[in-house]
Amino acid sequence: MPRIRQLPQELVNQIAAGEVIERPASVVKELIENSLDAGATRVEIDIEEGGSRLIRVRDDGGGIAADELLLAVSPHATSKIASLEDLERVRTLGFRGEALPSIASVSRFALTSKAKDADAASRIEIEAGQTSVPRPAQHPSGTTIEVRDLFHNVPARRKFLRAERTEFGHIDELVKSLALARPRIEFRVTNNGKPSRLMRPAENEAAMAARLAEILGDEFPLQSLRVDHEGAGLRLSGWVGLPTASRSQADQQYFYVNHRLVRDKVVTHAVRQAYADVLYHGRHPAYVLFLELDPASIDVNVHPAKSEVRFRESRLVHDFLYRTLHEALAQTRAGSVTSVIAGTSPIPAESNPRASPFDAAMQAAQAANYAPVASPVWRGQAGLNLGVREPRVDYLALLAGGVEPTGGAETAHDVAAANESALQESNGEAPPLGYALAQLAGVYVLAENAQGLILVDMHAAHERITYEKLKTAQATDGIRAQLLLVPLALAVSAREAAAVEDHADELAALGFEIVRSGPQSVTIKRYPGLLEGADVGVLVRDVLADFAAHGTTRRLQEAHNDLLSTMACHGSVRAHRRLTLPEMNALLREMEATERSGQCNHGRPTWVQLSIADLDRMFLRGR
Repeated sequence: MPRIRQLPQELVNQIAAGEVIERPASVVKELIENSLDAGATRVEIDIEEGGSRLIRVRDDGGGIAADELLLAVSPHATSKIASLEDLERVRTLGFRGEALPSIASVSRFALTSKAKDADAASRIEIEAGQTSVPRPAQHPSGTTIEVRDLFHNVPARRKFLRAERTEFGHIDELVKSLALARPRIEFRVTNNGKPSRLMRPAENEAAMAARLAEILGDEFPLQSLRVDHEGAGLRLSGWVGLPTASRSQADQQYFYVNHRLVRDKVVTHAVRQAYADVLYHGRHPAYVLFLELDPASIDVNVHPAKSEVRFRESRLVHDFLYRTLHEALAQTRAGSVTSVIAGTSPIPAESNPRASPFDAAMQAAQAANYAPVASPVWRGQAGLNLGVREPRVDYLALLAGGVEPTGGAETAHDVAAANESALQESNGEAPPLGYALAQLAGVYVLAENAQGLILVDMHAAHERITYEKLKTAQATDGIRAQLLLVPLALAVSAREAAAVEDHADELAALGFEIVRSGPQSVTIKRYPGLLEGADVGVLVRDVLADFAAHGTTRRLQEAHNDLLSTMACHGSVRAHRRLTLPEMNALLREMEATERSGQCNHGRPTWVQLSIADLDRMFLRGR
């Protein structure tokens, strides 16, 4: 019978390394996080052969005293926590004290450091489990850690490394994610002795826009909304990509909790739900978001690599994220944010005669050939009204009046006179989408605004307007429950059956009457009348699964919205219908007043802006 024995410390460290050190990028992550925790303002990363030959991280942080060097590479030795209370309120990126000994156990390791108040630096080396005594060294204030020949003593792990280019790509992606979280830190990266990336400190909005553009591409700052909202002890800030700038994969999604990059199901679900009504099918939003909350309300000690957290009030976090982003995206009215067309340079659709310091920063960024943030900061407001504002002209009534629009009767002189009259009535201030000029192919409305030419897909735009009005009417009238003639028995999991009892009031508010009829069964007596003909059993299973997993659900709202979207599509003005000039202008005004009117119900753009500069480039003017 095997005897229980104490494992050697070297083997313990290698087992810990197996949990924490997956690849060279994992080493870089641990070392940079230590530098940031040490108060560094500059971090230099040197990589050779994808990190398998050399990883060197140098910083100008607080450094380590000579008499603490040996302790620094001992297991579970750290300056970041000292008690259980500290562990429950972790504010640093690192706290376990496992990184350095784990890394040293699978590499040839050297640490050189000088504390800010020390007269000289000291250096230690570790190889094959043997640690040298500290000796004097030349080094400025700060710390340098060298990791050579990673996994040289664990051949099985080394065989799992990918090609040099792939491993360096993971390191580069990691540095970018850390640079987004710490804009005031300078990062320098070299690859095989050649400069690879230099990110200067971002001290203002323009410099931050430059960093965003460098990491996420020039278009991201132009095609994103700035978000900053707090409530219930939470604060969400950062940038969310416009729905029309979505991507085919989720490769530009950065979410930070107290400046720690995390992957979390609660967060992912909330963001996806916020975009559900404006995103084209199969597309993914881009975002850089920072959630700040009391450290005591999250548990960061749930994953060896610290890439996951657990929220103590996950439902509160989920609802806060969803509502904040949902309301921010609702402000993407046509004309209020930039809409772009391939090959053009987007510009703000509204000119602001009273330039703010933020506008000046944007202009400075443009002058420096940087891509600035497209719009001012959206800040959440208590009691924000999500209803559609009353338009100046009721376009729906206009089209439903029973008189077929004559269209095409206006001459160029009539158009100019009508628009000039409208401009005078508005005290000389042109609306964001300007005034209609003509209708093209019975599909597109052409309009002129202060920046140039506006093109509108009239069916897509009217579909969104109709859809938002139907949603508002449905929300006003409430959800009416429909009695089933024969109650429907449904087999569910024990957890989902418990959710029926735990969330009875919420289910009733959604129009359901469901009772638990057994350990793993429920009975449906009433369901929302609007969904007549839907598969009630499938819908209830999805709703209960959401309640069990997230403590909340939007399945019913999504089902309602799908039905309303279909109704809106059939009730909207069809393509190839000729519109009169007043009807076209009424459509433009409705778009400016309607939430989410920048996209149709399916996430496609409803309008694009071509500036005079864009038109000049098309016709080679000035060359």
